[in-house]
Amino acid sequence: MCQVIFCVRAVISPLLANIYLHYALDLWVNQWRKGAHGDVIIIRYADDWITGFQYQNEATRFRQELQERLAKFGLEMHNEKTRLLEFGRFASANRAKRGDGKPETFDFLGFTHICATTRKNNRFTVRRKTIAKRLRAKIKAVRKEIKRRMHLPVTAQGKWLRAVITGHLNYYAVPGNRKSVDTFRTEVMRSWFRALRRRSQKGRNLTWERMKRLVRTWIPTAKIKQPYPSQRLRVI
Repeated sequence: MCQVIFCVRAVISPLLANIYLHYALDLWVNQWRKGAHGDVIIIRYADDWITGFQYQNEATRFRQELQERLAKFGLEMHNEKTRLLEFGRFASANRAKRGDGKPETFDFLGFTHICATTRKNNRFTVRRKTIAKRLRAKIKAVRKEIKRRMHLPVTAQGKWLRAVITGHLNYYAVPGNRKSVDTFRTEVMRSWFRALRRRSQKGRNLTWERMKRLVRTWIPTAKIKQPYPSQRLRVI
């Protein structure tokens, strides 16, 4: 399956984007897919979306016609964020036959999406991991805030960090992304440890064993929060 990754070049709030693009894009796509020979899917959030096609020629035609459609509304696709790529259960085998290497990846809604296979039965699956650049930026921002709060009571710091990590896990702790969420938790934990040791002369007496007790009290473990697709999409 071919997928086209789109982003509209404009400054617009998510709410306005949902209303505006419902008429400029969603309704048009629903009409366009009726004339397609293969499957056509679209997933959109605000002004970012991905569109999947069963056949490459329809993906190419859709991209051209979409440019014309958006132009009628004074919109255009972001050239740096819009691309056509081969992705899906047959992408690896097809590219291997052509000698093209591994399938490309794409970023969407905070995750890098990767063609992969399951360990248990070697079946195709889409692996999602936190975008590396976004993960580094988030760790850097939390470190800065930890330093700013370092002289607050430990209880206040612990409550804040628990909320930060819980929120991060609620979004990013999806199947296959354990390494990334564990990296985030570990880096936050180490930054807190260093900040507490710098608070005063007494702070230097803080041992790792004592820190572990604080971690058990305030820092949630990096467990997968979201269900696997087979569980999430199960129909009874």
